[in-house]
Amino acid sequence: MFRILYIEDEKEIGQWVTKELTGRGFEVSWLESGEGIEHYIGSADVVILDVMLPGLDGFSIGKRIKRENKELPILMLSARTAVEDKIEGLNFADDYLTKPFHPDELVARVEVLLRRYQKNDDVIELQHLKIHTKEMRIMDSNSNEEIQLTSKQFYLFQYFIRHLNQILTKEQLYEGVWEEAYIEGDKTLMVHIRHLREKIELNPAKPLIIETIRGIGYRVKL
Repeated sequence: MFRILYIEDEKEIGQWVTKELTGRGFEVSWLESGEGIEHYIGSADVVILDVMLPGLDGFSIGKRIKRENKELPILMLSARTAVEDKIEGLNFADDYLTKPFHPDELVARVEVLLRRYQKNDDVIELQHLKIHTKEMRIMDSNSNEEIQLTSKQFYLFQYFIRHLNQILTKEQLYEGVWEEAYIEGDKTLMVHIRHLREKIELNPAKPLIIETIRGIGYRVKL
């Protein structure tokens, strides 16, 4: 799972962005100022940094981060649209996004930075699948072709990969992927798992990747 260090002092925006990012499979450490960033820089894969912060501003914090780890990508966020501000930010940062923004654009820009900076790829081999965890690409090793998933199938399978070898209840899966309370009898999860199996299992009628744990839920086991 990719780890994001997110620095934003506006609580409403911070909560919204954190929820969007965690819902899409990222692990987010949200700070409201630059205080204590030294505890997170070493483990972060990307930094999302607001310009207007209490104490040191985002420009000063970003330059400090780059001095300590020049390979750590930084995405600046700001309501400032002046060209001078963008130029100052891009003197050290890797990208600059102005507020307001759509979460899809934020995630797309984060993923571009991750692809640019992640040199090594972790690969999980699961039956006939090769799962490239850095890019979340799923390859069929028999045909050497990429398996294309819908966005919801992708988030569902990603949730399984983040919880390998764990038995997950229907409630856990539904609430983790859809971010809504599970209603007993709802067939949405079951339908999505059936369609997901049709794409990733050699024999969807006898699944070996997504196990059904009768009376409890499902499990993906290495």
